[in-house]
Amino acid sequence: MPIVAYLVGSQAARSGGLVEVERWFNNPVQLMGAAVGLVVVSTMVGVRGWWSRTGCLISLVALGFAAVPFLFVWSVFGVEWREMDRKPGPEPGNVLVVTELVTLDPVYRIQVLTGSGWSARHWDLGWWGEEDGRGYFRGAEWSGPNQVTVTSEKEIVVFTVDPVSGRPGEPVATRR
Repeated sequence: MPIVAYLVGSQAARSGGLVEVERWFNNPVQLMGAAVGLVVVSTMVGVRGWWSRTGCLISLVALGFAAVPFLFVWSVFGVEWREMDRKPGPEPGNVLVVTELVTLDPVYRIQVLTGSGWSARHWDLGWWGEEDGRGYFRGAEWSGPNQVTVTSEKEIVVFTVDPVSGRPGEPVATRR
């Protein structure tokens, strides 16, 4: 069940997905931990016979030892998202959100959120990093009634946003 929940959450993480579903179910480490815990419980309860139970427990212990380096790296160099900016759009219900992935070289995710509550959707405008050829990220803002302008050191990208759905159109990029 946790694996199915994660698959639903990862699908919602795509552009056009539901915001709340992504927030609740796109947590792979916690959901996979719950799945392993359920496997351990079902092994102890459902597997009959000393050899079968011992074999299952040995494989689970080996899996646990294999997961230790992954968990160590994840805890030391874990991913942290920080919302940098939230600007309401000219149309009611549209919000421009800039989120920063806090790493050595920051990466910025630009999205338009539409709707509210469980029906809120997010539409990706793109990712801006310092090493993607566009230079340093400068900012994102509403530049017109249905337009979002993303500015970087070497490029200006303009997106036209559908006023009803919030779905972005094709970007128009201009080099600086």
